[in-house]
Amino acid sequence: MTDLLSIVRQYKQDSESVYNTWFINNEDRLKAFRSIRRGVLNVTQDIKNGRFGNDFKGSSLEFVLTCITEQKQVFEGAAHPFYWKPKLRIPDIYETEVNKVAFGQFLESCLNTTKEEQLIKEIIKLSSRNIKGLGPSVANILYFLHPTILPPFNTAIVNGFNLLFNEKIKLGSWESYLRMREVMLQVNTQYRNELSTDLGAIAGLLFEIGANKLLIEGSSALDETQQSKVEKLLKKRHAEVMSEQQEIDVHTEMQYHLLKIGRALGYDVVVASNDRSKAYQDDKFSFICIPCLPKMEIDRDTFNTISLIDVLWLAKGTNQVIGAFEVEKSTSIYSGILRLSDLAVSCPHDLRTLFLVVPDRREQEVIRQLKRPSIEQQNVSMQYILFADLRQHCDAICKFGADHRAMTKIAKTALLD
Repeated sequence: MTDLLSIVRQYKQDSESVYNTWFINNEDRLKAFRSIRRGVLNVTQDIKNGRFGNDFKGSSLEFVLTCITEQKQVFEGAAHPFYWKPKLRIPDIYETEVNKVAFGQFLESCLNTTKEEQLIKEIIKLSSRNIKGLGPSVANILYFLHPTILPPFNTAIVNGFNLLFNEKIKLGSWESYLRMREVMLQVNTQYRNELSTDLGAIAGLLFEIGANKLLIEGSSALDETQQSKVEKLLKKRHAEVMSEQQEIDVHTEMQYHLLKIGRALGYDVVVASNDRSKAYQDDKFSFICIPCLPKMEIDRDTFNTISLIDVLWLAKGTNQVIGAFEVEKSTSIYSGILRLSDLAVSCPHDLRTLFLVVPDRREQEVIRQLKRPSIEQQNVSMQYILFADLRQHCDAICKFGADHRAMTKIAKTALLD
């Protein structure tokens, strides 16, 4: 095995590695953790209350995996093991009630503990049930619940692990997963100053090696066909990075328009806590917004979730929320809906406007999400605004708008068919 420190540094220095594009410089990363945790809670409640159904499609579990698969290339295929395959009767958590309940109880137990020993016990207990088609792919969910204890697990990560450590770990085995985890923890402790206590950093390193994006000395040489695949992968990744940067720029622009309108209408405006250092053109958000979200009489976790909403309008000099806006791009629309719903439940008497702001091409997806029974049951009034409409009418609303009701002129509702 070649010098591991040099491999780690090479990984970190590559501006297009998942370390830099997902682990470090991805503004949606923290939001995903909160949304996925909330989504897993919904899965357990659906199983408890007999609402889970007998298919992956349309289930609360699909929402969770959608949030996960949108977290960069590392998690691209995370949903596949959970698709219901009728001919194979796998994974057997949809039609066999005892397995469904066991899966729900496993997720609930993992949600409700922070102890490493208890988490490992729960994994071993689930493994011993031998639920057909349900293997360590669940670790991709567990990672987002306990990122410093449980790493993600997929083909590329396993391949990278085997290449780097000359192992023969198998993909579908919980025993193999736990062995891989132990080695990862040891290496992560040794190189903690270079990596992170969050196991996403070292998992990303293994992913890059396993996907042949980071070549290591001593691994088998690539033939022409393999080299061609690597070149295609690198080009694809570069295109994805460029595309994402364009999305980030548009996201920032939409936030700016909302901040500008809110100020023009006479409100205090605040941007998501992880976006305060941003600027659009020559206007820094820190010069437009109040310094931070005022304290509210709600629990800390809910407050932290609300503080990640992209733009909030507040009555001048108060903590009364007048309007809330979630600007979506490639992130899960469902996670934005959850944050707005949390706000609506926590401040039911304050809100006047509650909006998703979305790319024009995602309009039909927004309508589908807002029409889902699990969303409609929350009784939260939510509308959406298209990017093109916000961009086109921003200046007119600033000039002629009287209050928050001006936004309803450009908003749309997901009406029932």
